[in-house]
Amino acid sequence: MAAVVIVDPAVSRRVPPALRRRIGARFSRMLRAAARTEAAGELDASLLLTDDPAIRTLNRSFRRKDRATDVLAFAQREGLGPQVAGQLGDVVISVDSARRQARRGLEKELLHLAAHGLCHLLGYDHRTDAEEREMNARAAALLAEAGRRGRTRAA
Repeated sequence: MAAVVIVDPAVSRRVPPALRRRIGARFSRMLRAAARTEAAGELDASLLLTDDPAIRTLNRSFRRKDRATDVLAFAQREGLGPQVAGQLGDVVISVDSARRQARRGLEKELLHLAAHGLCHLLGYDHRTDAEEREMNARAAALLAEAGRRGRTRAA
């Protein structure tokens, strides 16, 4: 399982190396937990930490919404290219938006957004209240597992 964390140079000073490592380790653990639940063997995904101008450009280009957002998910299954087994896609988070929204600290907000984005990569959505409850429950399970120690359990 590979979780690749990429930090945009525009935000590199705002995301210290220790925070990058913790986010990367917990995102990797969420991927392993998701793989156990999905019985998928290995799952791969990338996580890009960027700023509001960059995520606004992506949001405008891919969703036709000309505004910054906190998180975007680009699922491999929705792309035009060939499908690669286990390759989920990319999660993009605006550190600027995460910092503004953070009520319990930047790290917790980044992890919350990473779990939310991962749920989208796994096929969850929140168009209805029922879908939102199901997605939030899965995100909460992934977050709980990300913070646990020991062998990774399904989540």
